[in-house]
Amino acid sequence: MNTTVYALATPAGRSGVAVIRLSGGGAGGMLDALAGLPRPQPRMATLRAFRDSGGSVMDRGLVLWFPGPGSFTGEDSAEFHVHGGPAVIDAVLSALDEAGAHPAEAGEFTRRAFENEKIDLTEAEGLADLIDAETEGQRVQALSQMSGSLRRLYDGWRDALITAMASIEGEIDFPDEADVPDALSHAAYEPLSELIGSMFEHLDDGRRGERIRTGFSIVLIGAPNAGKSSLLNCLARRDAAIVTDIPGTTRDIVEVQLTLGGFPVVISDTAGLREAVDAIEAEGVRRALDRAEHADLRIGVADARSDEELVDLDGRLTDGDLLVLNKLDLGSVSERDGAYRLSAKSGDGVEALEARIEQIVRDRLSAREMPALSRVRHRRAVETALEALSRCRDQLADAPELAGEDARLAVRALESLTGRVDVEDILDRVFSQFCIGK
Repeated sequence: MNTTVYALATPAGRSGVAVIRLSGGGAGGMLDALAGLPRPQPRMATLRAFRDSGGSVMDRGLVLWFPGPGSFTGEDSAEFHVHGGPAVIDAVLSALDEAGAHPAEAGEFTRRAFENEKIDLTEAEGLADLIDAETEGQRVQALSQMSGSLRRLYDGWRDALITAMASIEGEIDFPDEADVPDALSHAAYEPLSELIGSMFEHLDDGRRGERIRTGFSIVLIGAPNAGKSSLLNCLARRDAAIVTDIPGTTRDIVEVQLTLGGFPVVISDTAGLREAVDAIEAEGVRRALDRAEHADLRIGVADARSDEELVDLDGRLTDGDLLVLNKLDLGSVSERDGAYRLSAKSGDGVEALEARIEQIVRDRLSAREMPALSRVRHRRAVETALEALSRCRDQLADAPELAGEDARLAVRALESLTGRVDVEDILDRVFSQFCIGK
């Protein structure tokens, strides 16, 4: 935090313009050395010639000055907007190195913003997600989190819990005081119940936030040669999986990433479900069943002419899953209400299935009034807080001291979400995922 760091904030390589960022106590002096005096007005782009330590002009471009604490990092910061040729970039970076600056590590600018209390940990994670966003759904969720939606939720829970703790601590610390009502901790029961209900509601959302970040998982299951690979290729609009007439061609899981309804989707083709003929196929079937068990949506695929394949799928699909009767082009079709009848080979009927899949994805992942828990880290911390609060509530009447300790554990779990407590391992993990220059 005492050093001045620099980084190329735009992708490496040849480009029209490159942005080089600088942050730290020495940023102002280094800006003067490279761009000359007078120093530009804060937050106003100024055209300057950039010179090296020998006075030679390296380039001409724009420079911006952001004095702390009114900068992204909270420190004195500057940006050099130069021409994006590799030679120009190398010259400016070398000049900064000679001036005493150090190359920034991944996420160091954002970590400094966090350390200087410009943002909290959830907002930093939202920024990382916004940079990585590839779909509209990811962009909307990341922007909301970066704007503080999760911070406000977690801070609200924390404030409510601290208020409830005041009642518990009052009975513990002043049990004989006349102005402290008897069994004051009982007043915390209702607020704790409301808080537990709110946390449970956010946990019981089908992992919506995590699905938006990582992708909604769809698995195709069915007998060998039912047409799963053909359907995958049809939905992907490319030859992602090998298709042959030989049963058991697909041994391992083949994944395709799509965007449906503005959300990321991962569709997996799996090995055909049957009695395996060798150890390799047996492992493929095991993986298929495991992936299907943990999928957000299962699509059972059966040959439309085979009643036996339909029976085999009956025990593997649950409410909300989809059934596809494939090979419509080859002849008579089995009857099954709610099934999608199509030909993956010709594409007939696939459009209706795709529309239904997109609607399911939209229904399960679309934004709602309450912000979604977007990371496994968040979910585990809330689960820890919820367990502690449940114990706290159960012990209010008989053991207020133990209830108070559980309330403190819950507060600590909530504070780890925003980074209020010392969670160095969490910080290292979060900021190591950033790109250099952010």
